[in-house]
Amino acid sequence: MIANRVGSLAALVKLLRSTSIEVLGLSMQDSRDATVVRIITSDPEGTEHLFMERGIPHTTCTPLVVVLRESGPDLLECLEQLMIGETNIDFAYSLLPGPRGHSMLALHVDDYEFALSVLNRGGFKLAYQEDLSR
Repeated sequence: MIANRVGSLAALVKLLRSTSIEVLGLSMQDSRDATVVRIITSDPEGTEHLFMERGIPHTTCTPLVVVLRESGPDLLECLEQLMIGETNIDFAYSLLPGPRGHSMLALHVDDYEFALSVLNRGGFKLAYQEDLSR
């Protein structure tokens, strides 16, 4: 969570970059006083350490990251596979293009292992931290 003030997100990204951590994807949900920022970084452990050191409130989770070869058709197919598997998506957001220029979708699901198996059976390529760290 960050203060809902002009420049807060820029200051957060600048702080991360000062320790060579890059933001690979983000989502924001604001309210009057505070903004919930969800980020995927090139170094999750370093990010958590930095946030703890600076007293920045945060939680962590492990998202599924799906690599989409074709954004439109693959997005629909991915969502349909999860629907057929009756897997609930808590939140989702796109990531900045990966090293090969593919679109990627970060998903937080109610059952990570089950969703992983559903997407693997559906033939989807998943990205892991070692794929995301540049």
